[in-house]
Amino acid sequence: MATTVTWLGHATVVLDLDDTRILTDPLLGRHAGPLRRRGPGPTRGSWEGADAMLLSHLHHDHAELRSLRMLPAGVPVITSAQNAHWLRRRDLTGVTPTESGWLRVGRRPGVRIALCRAVHNARPMPHRPNEANGFLLRSASATIWFAGDTELYDGLERLPEEAGAPIDLALVGISGWAPRLSSGHTGPVQAAQACARVGARWVVPVHWGTFHTPGGRSYPRGWMDRPAETFTRALAEVAPGCEPLLLAPGGQTTLRHATDTL
Repeated sequence: MATTVTWLGHATVVLDLDDTRILTDPLLGRHAGPLRRRGPGPTRGSWEGADAMLLSHLHHDHAELRSLRMLPAGVPVITSAQNAHWLRRRDLTGVTPTESGWLRVGRRPGVRIALCRAVHNARPMPHRPNEANGFLLRSASATIWFAGDTELYDGLERLPEEAGAPIDLALVGISGWAPRLSSGHTGPVQAAQACARVGARWVVPVHWGTFHTPGGRSYPRGWMDRPAETFTRALAEVAPGCEPLLLAPGGQTTLRHATDTL
């Protein structure tokens, strides 16, 4: 069976696996608050039909209410309990708080989803909860780690054990929306180290090359594209068994698993 990955920019990814469509941290408009998007925004056809949406935390570049309200009513929005409470107070439907254990979403056989740890204490917000987490996804086709925003932490090596299977695909941030990356994130070298520690087979680097502050796209020159080059070099050094899948916003790739050729 195959897994199709479509990167819509920043941390927004569409995962199509086992007749189930999962959407992560959706930023679906042309811009996101004061942040400007480089290039066109996602088309509706690229993300509609989602069976569930994963929300890692409530920073504005991951949880934009306008984008969340573009999803059809009742689509499960899977997030932590505190974040779910805040979203429900904003009249969002389908919000599913998750503390422990696995949830099953989509059509049979479906996809099982569980929260995992993320360490992201930078830039606490005064008017939103500051809980952050990543996600583990299990299906008949693949095991996936969506890191959310996190720094490196002790215990990354145990994620395959938590998932109950080796990590096939990692979705890991390598930069941000400005040249300087605050704490609570992985830069390109740290992201490569994370892939090595979890033993991922493939990685789609995210959280780069999409948004910038007004007037901040071109200074310093090349900053939006440089993280991908640095990440690819670092990955080859520390995790040569992990294949990087570099996409442009809107780009798509299909993972072919060993069982596909049997």
